[in-house]
Amino acid sequence: MILDSNHLMINEIADNLRYVREQSPLVINLTNDVVMNISANMLLACGASPIMAHSRRELVELIKVAQAVVINIGTLDEVRVKRMCVAIEAANQFDKLIVLDPVGCGATRYRTETAQQFAQLANHLVIRANASEILALAGLPQHGQGVDSRDDSREALQACAKLRQQLRNKALLEISISGAIDWIDRGVDCYQLSNGVPLMTQITGTGCSLSALTAAYRAVHPAGCLTAAAVMSIAGELAAKYSRGPASLQQNLIDEIYQLDAATLRAHLNIEQGDVTTL
Repeated sequence: MILDSNHLMINEIADNLRYVREQSPLVINLTNDVVMNISANMLLACGASPIMAHSRRELVELIKVAQAVVINIGTLDEVRVKRMCVAIEAANQFDKLIVLDPVGCGATRYRTETAQQFAQLANHLVIRANASEILALAGLPQHGQGVDSRDDSREALQACAKLRQQLRNKALLEISISGAIDWIDRGVDCYQLSNGVPLMTQITGTGCSLSALTAAYRAVHPAGCLTAAAVMSIAGELAAKYSRGPASLQQNLIDEIYQLDAATLRAHLNIEQGDVTTL
């Protein structure tokens, strides 16, 4: 039987669930104060090993043995910027994956310039953000409101080519754009995932936790960005069926990530391949 590209990718995503549970990659999180708990719990639920490291005295030592580093600028200040620069430089030194979450990029000049600085500094880079943040990171007009996107995720695809041009001397692996439809730009092609529920936007830290999951799955398999987006959105759909509101959804979301298996993922995943050159 000949499988089309979508079926082949679904197989890779399903396999990646098992790879993370078998390998339990260590993910270093330099993330914001709001989301540490939920991000750590979602990483544990998927089978990864999280650590929230913030001291410059231990970052290099930890990053040397980690599989991925998350840089999340959600609660930004001057001390964190210096600390994150140290982490990115250490990740570069040891050829580790960096997942940049430019939270609120475009809301202020400080956030935008800091996110752009980090993107320029990083090697082995994955960017995970909403549409407004991606547009702002590329220097394009956007309509974000604080950390919330007011732009459609498809509209941000135009920014991906510009980001790749700006970072052409760096290893920009993938760009994961979150929204009602998630888009994963892989350079020569892209995929759209049409899962999830609107109630997920009412939980603080869902996007930030997706960045953490992205680091775990991308550290062990090239389909990691797609896997993380699929896991988060499908788990959200399943959890919403028996959640009364945002609080119960958050708890049930973690449980669904923990319980998610390949058969359930295959049964629910809505994925289509596209060509970024035609968008």
